Amino acid sequence: MEEPIQQIIKDVMQGEKDKYALIVIRCEKFIFNYCYHMLGDYGEAEDCSQEVFLKAYRGLHTYQPDRPFEAWLYRIAYNHSIDMLRKRKVTRLLPFLYKNDRENNHVDQAIDHKYYNPAVLHALAALSAEERSLLILRCVEDKSYSDISLVLNQNTANLRKKFQRAAAKFRKNYVSQEEEKPNEAQRSRTRAETTISKS
Repeated sequence: MEEPIQQIIKDVMQGEKDKYALIVIRCEKFIFNYCYHMLGDYGEAEDCSQEVFLKAYRGLHTYQPDRPFEAWLYRIAYNHSIDMLRKRKVTRLLPFLYKNDRENNHVDQAIDHKYYNPAVLHALAALSAEERSLLILRCVEDKSYSDISLVLNQNTANLRKKFQRAAAKFRKNYVSQEEEKPNEAQRSRTRAETTISKS
């Protein structure tokens, strides 16, 4: 049976600093995945997640035990990811994994489960960092709106509305990208035919 996270935190605060490694081991996978989906780059995600755990360790005295530790950790990851995106200035295209969710079938219709494609990446790149974070936490990490409200400091009703808007924004951009495919194919054929006629 795993030792409760709150007890580990208490032990670390009382001087058993080596036990912080247990927190890292328990949380590193979901924090890395979150950073990766926010940043879209494996190396940057590794750096980001390491910095998140370092910041969490340094700020452990500010953690409030009545709040879920995961939500507190996600909040640090969110803030640090935003900082990295601002420093980068130009947001790269975002690889995005999506899990089935009965409540999000409307998004499911647009996102390819198995393979990334340029239309999906371009559509996701049009989302703001907050919209991206909301979709990641809801669709990838399978968090409830109550959990997400603790990370983004917003009420659940507001988050539901924002999710619907973000999903609609994604669908609009996705459809736009898909509609451009035939046009691009036609342009390619025209260029090819022109080249052949000149040869």
